[in-house]
Amino acid sequence: MITISLCLIVKNEEDTIGRCLSSVAEAVDEIIIVDTGSTDGTKSVVEPFHARIYDFQWIDHFAAARNFAFSLATKDYIFWLDADDVLMEDNRDKLIALKATLDPNVDSVTMDYHLAFDEFGKVSSSVKRNRLVKRTNQFRWIGAVHEYLEVWGNIYNSDIAVTHKSIHHDSDRNINIYEKRLANGESFSPRDLYYFANELLDHKQYERAIAFYEKFLATKQGWIEDNISACGKMADCYHQLENHQKELESSLRSLQYDSPRAEFCCRLGYHFLRNREIRTAIFWYNLATTVVPSEEQLGFHNVACSTWLPHLQLCVCYDQIGEYSMAYQHNEIARKFRPNDQNILFNTAYLENRLNSVNKIENGI
Repeated sequence: MITISLCLIVKNEEDTIGRCLSSVAEAVDEIIIVDTGSTDGTKSVVEPFHARIYDFQWIDHFAAARNFAFSLATKDYIFWLDADDVLMEDNRDKLIALKATLDPNVDSVTMDYHLAFDEFGKVSSSVKRNRLVKRTNQFRWIGAVHEYLEVWGNIYNSDIAVTHKSIHHDSDRNINIYEKRLANGESFSPRDLYYFANELLDHKQYERAIAFYEKFLATKQGWIEDNISACGKMADCYHQLENHQKELESSLRSLQYDSPRAEFCCRLGYHFLRNREIRTAIFWYNLATTVVPSEEQLGFHNVACSTWLPHLQLCVCYDQIGEYSMAYQHNEIARKFRPNDQNILFNTAYLENRLNSVNKIENGI
């Protein structure tokens, strides 16, 4: 059986750190907490978990703090979390089971990261992360902000999920670090350009965000998932600027990097539906229903776009051209994913009435 070190970097996390550690303590063999300057009760909350607590002077560099935490681990594998992450009970049990069965030749284990949930409690946004890594490989974190763990070797894709449960977030922290680096004349890596553009988008600086996405793509050195994502985020910027032609061009631009993703099929379907080009919208929404996310795909996944959403939109499309039977079929597929969605239930009643009326007319009743 392998042993596991849990590593976290924290600052003022008294509201979340106890919940995080309670959810995972049973599955790990040591807990290492690197505190980057807490002024609240974070350390007192951590103490009952018998964690090893270390102080680290904050230097506006997340990778440096995470690498310091990793350097303190002593067990076979390192498991990393943020203070506002949790392992739900079934996933904690899966991790405990994995400890007993994991091949020691595995270098890294990926886990799903559940980032958002819909009103019915189902996952709406997720991404895969390398979460459990072999300590002796000395994998390193890279990047001052939006850092990533560089791994290689034998990767095992598990069905374990980490759940993100944020309570509060310093929305200006990351952009301030980037702006300071920019003002100091530092060179930005392609990854820096991409994530700085993301921060600008989040802060509604749309035109400036577009400029940095363009700089990122112009390097031709970006990770394929970031290239695709940049196209989608530029489309979001142009949507906010009400430049729908550029929004369309940005969505289509994603196709040069990989086969169509469900998210972009839905974007394109919406564009043509909005322009009343229903048959073209149907083409793209139908394509979205056939796209299955690859297990190896580590980019963000909007679950709705590959499950219920394209079917609901196909219902709208077919209704608009009077093909009520097809509209009903797609609505019922959407209802399998969201059985309590009031809009879908309304569609069911509406389309059943439509179909009954059509049948009466056809039968001369």
